[in-house]
Amino acid sequence: MNTVIKAAGVVVLIVAALLVLGWVFQRSLVFLPDKTDPGSALARFDYGQDVTLSTADGLELNAWLISPEATVDREIGLLYAPGNGGNRAGRVGIAQLLVDEGFTVLLMDYRGYGGNPGSPSEEGLADDAVAAFDALVNRGFEAENIIYFGESIGTGVVARLQDSHPPAGVVLRSPFPDFAAVAGEHYPYLPVQLLLRDRFETVEYLQDSQVPTTVVYGSADNIVPADLSAAVATEAGNLHEELVLQDVGHNDAPMFGQPVVDAAVRLVSE
Repeated sequence: MNTVIKAAGVVVLIVAALLVLGWVFQRSLVFLPDKTDPGSALARFDYGQDVTLSTADGLELNAWLISPEATVDREIGLLYAPGNGGNRAGRVGIAQLLVDEGFTVLLMDYRGYGGNPGSPSEEGLADDAVAAFDALVNRGFEAENIIYFGESIGTGVVARLQDSHPPAGVVLRSPFPDFAAVAGEHYPYLPVQLLLRDRFETVEYLQDSQVPTTVVYGSADNIVPADLSAAVATEAGNLHEELVLQDVGHNDAPMFGQPVVDAAVRLVSE
């Protein structure tokens, strides 16, 4: 009996240690930044410029503002909130496609990404997004001429932003109802509802929203499963379009390509 009790005690200690480690180190699993500085916008875009985003908690973040040619200018500012990996250099292709369609694109990097100071967290990313919105307003874009484009974890960022700073429209690429739902898919053996520090509760911010919302996702997404994105479309307060890309995964080329860009064009055109 003593042996059984001792063994049970060891198991409890191991589980407790794993839970503590999960609490302490979880952000290193959630946020996967490329911390290198991607350099100047003008080196990558004909009409690019470097801008600085000033956050409420005192950080100065580097971002790129890319303007279209005057002949195709929609006079719409598009705030691009990336996913949890890489930095803005990995979004050059889709940013150029959006610019080619006449959008002025503010391609941001969160704190801790792309040479920026700070460490990422849900609250930090929320502050970064507000700073990006302010940067567009300071460059002459009114809220009714701004749309938000969120990618993966960035969908949680812009869902929160549209609640406090409503834009003309929102595009959500590979969204989830809340981040716990995604974590539960990948770590079903952990009590993620108890452990998770960053919640990104997308549906909570969207379900009563009147902002026109487009939801885009791939049917073969194994990072944010399609049924989670479909649930966001179902719960969105003002769904404009639900676009399902058949046999497309989370990071496949179409997710950074013309089908997604066309959905943004339809949102602002219709």
